[in-house]
Amino acid sequence: MNDLPPALPHWEQTPADLPVAIKEIKAALRERIAASGRTVEEVVAVLERQLTAEVEEIEAARDRGEPVWPVIDYADIAAGTVDPAAVDQLRRRGCAVVRGQFEHDRAREWDRELVDYVDRNGFFDQYRGPGDDFFASVGSKPEIYPIYWSRPQMEARQSDEMAQVQAFLNGLWRHESDGVQWFDPGRDSLYPDRIRRRPPGASSAGLGSHLDPGTLDLWMTREYQRAFRHLFDGSVERYDPWDAAHRTTGPQYPGTTMCSVFRTFQGWTALSDMAPDQGVLHTVPIPGAMAYLMLRPLLADVPDDDMCGVTINRTFPVTERWHPLLRRALTGIPAVRAGDSVWWHCDLIHSVAPVEDQQGWGNVMYIPAAPWCPRNERYAARVREAFASGSSPDDFPAEHYERAWADRFGADDLNETGRRGLGLA
Repeated sequence: MNDLPPALPHWEQTPADLPVAIKEIKAALRERIAASGRTVEEVVAVLERQLTAEVEEIEAARDRGEPVWPVIDYADIAAGTVDPAAVDQLRRRGCAVVRGQFEHDRAREWDRELVDYVDRNGFFDQYRGPGDDFFASVGSKPEIYPIYWSRPQMEARQSDEMAQVQAFLNGLWRHESDGVQWFDPGRDSLYPDRIRRRPPGASSAGLGSHLDPGTLDLWMTREYQRAFRHLFDGSVERYDPWDAAHRTTGPQYPGTTMCSVFRTFQGWTALSDMAPDQGVLHTVPIPGAMAYLMLRPLLADVPDDDMCGVTINRTFPVTERWHPLLRRALTGIPAVRAGDSVWWHCDLIHSVAPVEDQQGWGNVMYIPAAPWCPRNERYAARVREAFASGSSPDDFPAEHYERAWADRFGADDLNETGRRGLGLA
């Protein structure tokens, strides 16, 4: 394997002095790239040419009114009959809508059950406001409900439909190399996340452009240095955003906004019908843009102690100051119906558009594809404890609203997929 030299500094825990560590790693990475006979500027120029062509292609498709997001029917996934051209488009764009993953009436009933669940348990009498800063801009009243263990959420997570879609998406990745199986594409860990309920008439400032795979650990930990080895040794043409090597084993720096697991795709399941102009998800549908984001801080116009605004305990920002080219490609989802699901590659830049006086509900359950691997197995042990006690999972603020709720989903309700996803099989 083309590995990095031992001399490259790495910090497996958050550095005590971040500015000093940033300066050290940037100097070492520049030196490593220079050793290949190329400068950082030359490598970034290669990426900029590639990205400019992709951005212009996306802009032209939008101008022509053509769909940018791939749309795949769940029935084709279940039958194994997805058109290879659709698979190619999904790999190129890194995002998709799956139509009809659940029956429309079933998804609407889940939505009603969630309302009953929070009402029965007096959630609004207990609610103390947002538990983290990340969703403050959406005007939570709440809009993001810190609820994890309701029957609808757990039924969706352990359903056959979810397992089939997750396996299909996991299969897009290269999950074996150099004699190592980096993850099991046919088995997902059961990653508990929250729900969103945005009512008609709501106004929301949305969420700025960002991504979620990590922060400074992406440059500073040994396993991520190996995962991004082709970016850091000058062979950027060999970088593959669908290669899982070394992503599934290493640590992530802790914070109040983080994801301890490896997700092949982030995702949510729609519980209401949503129009594309009603404050919906946007992505930059270019999986390879991650290469540019990782190398952009090494250019001379960025201060030596700055990673283009990336720091610990925050999401990875994508801004007009440092990334104007990429932001041109932000493209919203098409219209979705309750029961559809929406998926985007874990490295994809994404945002949520603002909305004023929303028309109709905007309700979703956040459920990703997080295949079984060493990193996810470690987190599953903590998820089992949270599930048993009704606690908020470790990746989220310690709000624990459901601990005393007797009607939450219980261990006796788990099927085989649910038990496997919790590491109980």
